[in-house]
Amino acid sequence: MVTPAASERDPRYHTQKMQGELLEPVSHLRADIENVDEPKLKATFETAAEVLHGLQKALRDQEWKNDRAWQGDPSCPISASF
Repeated sequence: MVTPAASERDPRYHTQKMQGELLEPVSHLRADIENVDEPKLKATFETAAEVLHGLQKALRDQEWKNDRAWQGDPSCPISASF
């Protein structure tokens, strides 16, 4: 049985890796907005890029514990579950 390297057991390894993996699709979606004429498709691509960008931010916030949920903010509805 192969044991994962110590770095692979660190959650930051995975959050950083996923943030990097999301860069290309965001760039691709935004570049394709310029290549299509259909307004609804442009809006869909921009929305998808924003969602992926939000996921990158969520991963970064988790990594650095920046989000209100991680800081125990009582006004944050999900902080109680962490």
